[in-house]
Amino acid sequence: MTTRFERAFAKGPALVTFITGGDPTPDATPAILDALVEGGADVIELGMPFTDPMADGPAIQNANIRALEAGTKTADLLRIAADFRSRHPDVPLVLMGYANPMTTRGSEWFADQCAMAGVDGVICVDIPPEEDQELGPALRAAGISLIRLATPTTDAARLPAVLEGSSGFLYYVSVAGITGMQQAAQASIEDAVARLKAEATIPVAVGFGVRTPEQAAAIAKVADGVVVGSALVDLVAQHGKDAAGPVRELTRALADAVHSARI
Repeated sequence: MTTRFERAFAKGPALVTFITGGDPTPDATPAILDALVEGGADVIELGMPFTDPMADGPAIQNANIRALEAGTKTADLLRIAADFRSRHPDVPLVLMGYANPMTTRGSEWFADQCAMAGVDGVICVDIPPEEDQELGPALRAAGISLIRLATPTTDAARLPAVLEGSSGFLYYVSVAGITGMQQAAQASIEDAVARLKAEATIPVAVGFGVRTPEQAAAIAKVADGVVVGSALVDLVAQHGKDAAGPVRELTRALADAVHSARI
């Protein structure tokens, strides 16, 4: 049986979009998620707000703060995910975040909750492959893809460990640093994607610093997917509960650029 991820990436370069769950409020998040789908996003990443998002730049740090101040809890994220699944049965949904909220009640509990909510994959920023036992076995047992990160410093010796036990897609973090601050040179992205695709049996999606349709199109010519987060989170910061419209417009422009990149 093909997975939602396999179907999403089989259509050609995929647009992967990220927003922080609960930003600006838990009640506002469903409309923003719907706007991403309506705009043409192929895969949705829903960020789990956390007090110390060490890999994220100011845009997503501030989104975490807004979500937490609005009272967002893990239970809210799981409810939002389950409701999303009921509305969008075919769109892959990924929870992205940090280890503490995912493991504090036990990895089996979290994996089971994800499965019940219809979550397809999990990205845990701060559990490296060497500590896979903290979360990986429970997710795989529940049928949830563990999506790992590769970076410019992931060399040939370490790449097999990153790929071992990962599924769904490989997320290539194109810059060594935090989200949303700068974009890697296109030539370095092309070299890295070629190297990763030579070893990976799953799609390779590229993110960090991608903000415009033009940037997304250039990456989509070589990668299986393009991840956009901070640019969308900025719209939520700007428009608050009225962000769905602007989010839909930017997503549509990004999706058109990604989907037509190889035509």
